[in-house]
Amino acid sequence: MPFSDYKTALVTGASSGIGAAIVERFRRENIEVHAIARSGDALKALAERTGCIAHVIDVTDRAAIADLASRVPFDILVNNAGVDRPKKFLDADEGDIDLLVDVNLRAVLHICRLIVPGMVARDRGHVINISSIAGNYNFGGNSTYHAVKAGVAMLSNQLRLDAFGKRVRVTEVCPGRVATDIFNHVHGNDPSIRERFIDGFELPEAADIADAIAFAIAAPVAVNIGHMEITPTLQVMGGLQTARPQPRQADEPGEPKR
Repeated sequence: MPFSDYKTALVTGASSGIGAAIVERFRRENIEVHAIARSGDALKALAERTGCIAHVIDVTDRAAIADLASRVPFDILVNNAGVDRPKKFLDADEGDIDLLVDVNLRAVLHICRLIVPGMVARDRGHVINISSIAGNYNFGGNSTYHAVKAGVAMLSNQLRLDAFGKRVRVTEVCPGRVATDIFNHVHGNDPSIRERFIDGFELPEAADIADAIAFAIAAPVAVNIGHMEITPTLQVMGGLQTARPQPRQADEPGEPKR
């Protein structure tokens, strides 16, 4: 369905990075964009720059989201907000798990619950779930993040089943490494973080992800682009590793012999 058939969009995590780029791209198509984030100052600047409608809302605030969804019939929903606490699962604590589940998965489920039924009733809509290559591939040190993003991937598939027979399209977008400030948010605001993750690499920009989303939305109504992996040309997933067994620790006194 071309952009001209859509009127309103909701974009979460809109204050910076990919979210802000999506808002800017949609506004160029004269879409009324409701931008959600926790950072009031950044949202205000975005609204002044683009003409979007800013809402300082945490995506876990179901009452606020429900109120907005009850007042605006959204044609486009972009679930972009996300957090990360990179850590091996053996070292994860309760707070890490709860935060990632609440923001990256539970909020996505509830926002879809509040908005997608209206799309189905109107026979018009497009859901964009920003997931990650972490939802489809394994790499070390980030187990909870992988788990919740895999949940978003499965939700994206299930939404199409639940909306079957209606012109509600669902696109899961799985970025790899993108040149945004997310690495500073996750690892700390230190120059060494940029050197580690961005400097010297050839990476997609946030605007490239926004353009890919615009391509999916602007496709004819008969076309659903269900899954998009967007990675640097010089980034690949996979690889084979084999480890030698480590020596067992000596038995503690009093323990039965193994």
